[in-house]
Amino acid sequence: MTPRARVLAFGSAAALVVAGAACAVVVGGIAGEVLTIVLISAGLGGALLLVFLEVGLGEERDLARDEEGKRRRARRLDARRRVRLRPWRRRPD
Repeated sequence: MTPRARVLAFGSAAALVVAGAACAVVVGGIAGEVLTIVLISAGLGGALLLVFLEVGLGEERDLARDEEGKRRRARRLDARRRVRLRPWRRRPD
């Protein structure tokens, strides 16, 4: 997720909450209450989902970093083993 998309997503969730609060003030009666509940719930729910997405993406980045580190260590270990084994090999005469 790009930083721009992240800002837009969180911004739209905040805009929904603000729009819900504005509906509570401007629109009266049952329609105002329903709009307030729907808009604020959608904004807060969207923000919560985005937070969970951020946590999941962070865990994925950490796992990928750990896997890359394991691959690098395995390559270094293989290179060391090859260097150590070469002098001990006997050559046919």
